[in-house]
Amino acid sequence: MTIDIVKDYYGKTLNSSADLKTEACCTPDDMPGYVKRLLANVHDEVLAKYYGCGLVTPLALEGMRILDLGSGSGRDVYALAQLVGPKGEVVGIDMTAEQISVARAHIDWHAEKFGFKKPNVRFLDGYIEKLGELGLKNSSFDIIVSNCVINLSPDKLAVLRGAYNLLKPGGEMYFADVYADRRLPDDVRNDPVLLGECLGGALYWNDFHGLAKQAGFLDPRLVSDRPLGVTDEALAAKLGQAKFFSATYRLFKLDALEPMCEDYGQAVVYKGGIPNSEDVFILDKHHVIERGKVFPVCGNTWKMLADTRFAPYFEFIGDFSRHYGIFAGCGTTIPYDTGTANGGAAAGGCC
Repeated sequence: MTIDIVKDYYGKTLNSSADLKTEACCTPDDMPGYVKRLLANVHDEVLAKYYGCGLVTPLALEGMRILDLGSGSGRDVYALAQLVGPKGEVVGIDMTAEQISVARAHIDWHAEKFGFKKPNVRFLDGYIEKLGELGLKNSSFDIIVSNCVINLSPDKLAVLRGAYNLLKPGGEMYFADVYADRRLPDDVRNDPVLLGECLGGALYWNDFHGLAKQAGFLDPRLVSDRPLGVTDEALAAKLGQAKFFSATYRLFKLDALEPMCEDYGQAVVYKGGIPNSEDVFILDKHHVIERGKVFPVCGNTWKMLADTRFAPYFEFIGDFSRHYGIFAGCGTTIPYDTGTANGGAAAGGCC
């Protein structure tokens, strides 16, 4: 059974991140300085058992209530706990007893390290496919994060639907995971090591877009991506010509989004004020918005800014009174950069 394979791999096979055989479950070193400072406050044992593939520290988190799906030893929970502050809360969910034991062992240590009077984190035993069974109230979280975990799930649609139900209107799911440039054959998907290394369960990126929309997230936005290398020759031979990417997406719970990016002659101006992003706000890979500059946007992007926690930081120009057709720049090919490094975000256009 897939879940048993994953529990054994992360609970017994892997003792630390040094035991990984591929780059899939490794976060790149070029992380922002403020994230490095957050991680410097995290206990060494928690850091040693980290198996994520990206960064799940979105902006504007003060006072937010966050849920981490597949929180493992708690690295991301403890990083986010510093950003939400003592008035916010971060809840972690994991099914692996060995991992969650490490996370819980250091709750008080981190509260003292952060200078909080009481802990603002907690950890739940459970399965991310069964979020409705954990006693969590629907529409009660501002943000849901996950770091290289959903690919391990045998029922990814159930995970996305459960997350959608738990988010408040205007909330977002912001998560990193591994994707493939094609649908993988059964021998790859069922290989225990490839599954544990976050490759066997990787979705074809276009299938992921379809599942996200089925769950209610109508316009998935790619924030960043990087190609993954497989240095183990035996594993690389099993994978054949399939290419893999670590990608971070954001999915907003907004009912009124349209299937395509439509042009209503709108624009936004970023006023600044978001911590760690004073001069530029990056919504996604195609929306890098400089402070003070009029930035044309499609109707969906408008709503992602106007109907979410980001609204106070923007001025909004125009309305939905006149439609001008499709918004220029929408793509239909593979969204990831296929070179050896992430090409970065372009200023303008729409995904």
